[in-house]
Amino acid sequence: QVQLVESGGGLVQAGDSLRLSCAASGRTSSRNRMGWFRQAPGKEREFVATISWSGASTNYADSVKGRFTISRDNAKNTAYLQMNSLKPEDTAVYYCAASPKVVRGRVENDYDYWGQGTQVTVSS
Repeated sequence: QVQLVESGGGLVQAGDSLRLSCAASGRTSSRNRMGWFRQAPGKEREFVATISWSGASTNYADSVKGRFTISRDNAKNTAYLQMNSLKPEDTAVYYCAASPKVVRGRVENDYDYWGQGTQVTVSS
């Protein structure tokens, strides 16, 4: 089992930046792919970004490409999502997820473990 705890969310203005963190505990010896998803009010949860265990491979949703950066520090068992140039449409609950499987990581079913989420609100 892997436990994930997100932090770093908050209320910001359009154009601002935020960095989300996802701290993993438990069976962190597994080489987990990490991912970030988000769910806006009234909408389904959607893929945001994913990173391989080594950090060598990343992938982003088109809506965040060029503005968001996913990274990880395996020594700290933590993944990050740096969000720049935030827009009101980025408002959502952001979830991190982990997968010990060899997957592309762009869909929810790729992941076995999920955090509780952190709220990001971007005002215009």
